[in-house]
Amino acid sequence: MGSLDEASAALGFARAQASDETIDQLIKTIQTDLYQIMAVVVQEEPETLNIPDLETDRVTWLESAINEYGSQSETPKGFILPGENLPSATFGLARTVVRRAERDLVALNEEGLLFSETALSYLNRLSSLCFVLELLYAQHPISNIKNPS
Repeated sequence: MGSLDEASAALGFARAQASDETIDQLIKTIQTDLYQIMAVVVQEEPETLNIPDLETDRVTWLESAINEYGSQSETPKGFILPGENLPSATFGLARTVVRRAERDLVALNEEGLLFSETALSYLNRLSSLCFVLELLYAQHPISNIKNPS
C-alpha cells in the first residue's frame, strides 16, 4: 500500500513539473486509478461487490497513451541517463517508484493476497508510460509535445 501511495506522490511531482494541461489530466486520471488499486490491495478477502477491481480497459487506455506519446520521441540507441531536465527527471523517478510498487504487488500475488486481475498489468504499463514521458520531455521542449487526438 505504501509503495502505491509513493507512486501516486511521485506522479504528482512529475505532473507539477510537466506544465502541460493534457499531461496534467492524464496523470490525475492515473492517480485516481491508483487509488482504486489501493482500495483493492488493502482487502484481506475479495469484496468485489463493495470494492470492484480496476476495469481491464484501463490497461488498454494506458497502452494507447504509451503509443501516442511514444510516437513523438525517438527510440534511444543505448542507455539513457535520467535528468536532462526537471520534467524528464521527475518522470524517471516516478517510473522507478512505480516499478517498486509493481514488485510489491508481485510479492502479494505470490502469497495469494492480491485480489486484482488488473493491478499488475496496470503498473507494468504505467512504468512504460513514465519511461515514454521521460524520453519525450528529455528530447523535446514542452511546447512541442502534441496532445493526443
